[in-house]
Amino acid sequence: MPRMGRQSRWCLLFLGAFVTGCAHPPYLPSAPQMDKAPSSEIGPIRQVSYEQKQDAASEPPLHAPTAVRAAESPREAVSPFADKQELSVDALVEAVLARNPSLPEMVAAWRAVQARYPQVTSLDDPLFGTTLAPQLGASGGNGYRFELFQRYPWPGKLRLRGQVVLGEASAAGRDVEDIRQQLIELARDAFYDYYLSYRTLEVNTEAIRLMQRFKRDAEERYKTGGGSAQDPLQAEVELGRLRERDFALQRQRQVAIARINALLQLPPFLPLPPPPKELKVEGELPDLRELVEQALSQRLDLLKLADQIKAAEAAVQLAYKEYYPDFDTWAAYDRFWTLGLQQPQVGVRVNLPVRLAKRRGAVVEAESRLAELRAQYARQTNQVGFEVQQAYEQWRESLRTVQLLEKEVLPASRLNVKAAEPAYLNGRIPLTTLIEAQRNLVDLQDRYYQATAAFFQRRTALQRSLTGTPATIPIPTPAQRPSPGQPGYPLGLGGGGE
Repeated sequence: MPRMGRQSRWCLLFLGAFVTGCAHPPYLPSAPQMDKAPSSEIGPIRQVSYEQKQDAASEPPLHAPTAVRAAESPREAVSPFADKQELSVDALVEAVLARNPSLPEMVAAWRAVQARYPQVTSLDDPLFGTTLAPQLGASGGNGYRFELFQRYPWPGKLRLRGQVVLGEASAAGRDVEDIRQQLIELARDAFYDYYLSYRTLEVNTEAIRLMQRFKRDAEERYKTGGGSAQDPLQAEVELGRLRERDFALQRQRQVAIARINALLQLPPFLPLPPPPKELKVEGELPDLRELVEQALSQRLDLLKLADQIKAAEAAVQLAYKEYYPDFDTWAAYDRFWTLGLQQPQVGVRVNLPVRLAKRRGAVVEAESRLAELRAQYARQTNQVGFEVQQAYEQWRESLRTVQLLEKEVLPASRLNVKAAEPAYLNGRIPLTTLIEAQRNLVDLQDRYYQATAAFFQRRTALQRSLTGTPATIPIPTPAQRPSPGQPGYPLGLGGGGE
């Protein structure tokens, strides 16, 4: 029995070392750290580098609100701008990003994909088994056997599986950033519509005030015999038209307020502070070629396709690895053997990859998927230039329109009205000429504010076509283009820095 005790202890030590080796395979990368709480801000997504898997795997998740805001009762809801005297576009964008539940939803989906990494790069659980047999005869002892199994995939399979998941997780991260950019774009467009509704309503209110003055002047001239009875009636008709337009403009303002509140997850009727009195339109046109280069290096759809292509390339390599067998290692202690030296046992077995049809099918599937993604990338790359050019021309049109109206057309129209009013009072022109001059001024003022709102909305669209980050990367003008090595300088595909 002392000899048997030594053999038992030797076998237990062997099994313990075997289990330790199963728990810590030497060639696996470290798993992602999923227990880090995200920050309150949303940071940029960095492209995953497969040459630095460990850094990418331990990178903290995208920043976003950690929980979806609970639904607020309409009576209890309070606008985040209740204490503000003026609404700014930056404050609105920040509030929309903080309150909208779409971001936490997409971040949760991204974290779910990222959580697959430790699952696919981990070994299967070891298997423990035992066999018992009854006592054989008066002189025989009880027979039993303890065994432990562990499967090891062919070297490289786990690494490739991890690369596939890392590529898919990085592509899912692009979706999170894309949702963020959509929210920014929606918030900015809603703000400029809100600004436009306020300014056009002010223009119409001023037009009503002037028309009321024109009507009083027409009544005074009629009483003194200097005008016709038709003049006060014409002024009244124009006043009615302006008041009717006022109803439509008030509706547009309330719809703009409801649109902003919807983005803020608030009841549509909550009031908002007024927008700024003026939005300054200034800046020079950037170089179109530099914009296209920037778009090719920073657009989220291209970066997402690049991530998917890397994942597909790893999937192709993994499909070829399936032609190689996996290993089953086992260790056992068998008391069915009577000789003590034969009771501790170790062994290895492999599967025979002879079912070639399914492996060929897997390779064809993976290679076809890779070819599809590469074709999509080439097509989307060719589309980038058109989209940037289109957004650029629309923005340039708005810039020129604003400058023309502001510097030439509107001053002349104001002078026209200013000259027409005393001319009517002196009887040199009819009231219809004065009304037409005032109507043209109102129309031009409306077009000026529409062009101003369109300038900023189209600039947002241009920024969106470049990088998808209008809040953090402004359009570079000739005076502020970044130099090599500075943030925002165009980089090659896959080289997007922090």
